[in-house]
Amino acid sequence: MKGLALLAAAASLAWADAPRIFYSRLLPGGVPPYVEITVERDGRAVYREAPDDRDDKPIEFRLRPHEVEEIFALVGKVGYFRKPLESGLKVANTGEKTFRYMDQGQTWEVKFNYSQDPNARLLADWFARMIETEQHYINLERTVRFDKLGVNKVLLQLQASMERNRVVAPDQFLPFLDRIAAGEAYLNMARERAANLASFIRAGNGQGPK
Repeated sequence: MKGLALLAAAASLAWADAPRIFYSRLLPGGVPPYVEITVERDGRAVYREAPDDRDDKPIEFRLRPHEVEEIFALVGKVGYFRKPLESGLKVANTGEKTFRYMDQGQTWEVKFNYSQDPNARLLADWFARMIETEQHYINLERTVRFDKLGVNKVLLQLQASMERNRVVAPDQFLPFLDRIAAGEAYLNMARERAANLASFIRAGNGQGPK
């Protein structure tokens, strides 16, 4: 038992020291007004719409390997948030964005509204896509449970985002899509659409489903 405890403690320390990216966006009046996302180096991610000490229902998902690689590569290109990214230009308020990089007990953080750094903008867009994705997830979960007639509309919205390459970590939708495709309580058009979306996700195609 002692050996197992030591192994668990070692694994916990290794996990704590692993590279991690934290992102938050504060935009009063936005939908949602606050969001934060944490991404681990192994692809595990957590989405919250309140600071983690006040959100008892975070959404956990896993990014695909190529998504993780692209995100962490961009973090490296902006210097791991060790330099300012704010442009200083008078532009519309798109929300105060916070990026934080944690690795081996060290932390670097930067805040900005708008950046002219192309890599910072690409990185911010990755997280904007995650927000869009999780909004689809929340809507689909709700309609699957409480509004079966509204499922097809939500699936159409999800499909439109997939066609525009705005969906990240699509595998998280598979349990819902499989449930809809096999569920006689849903409209036939919704069942067919869910089956097509699930097939597309499993195939890992690079273009949106039709």
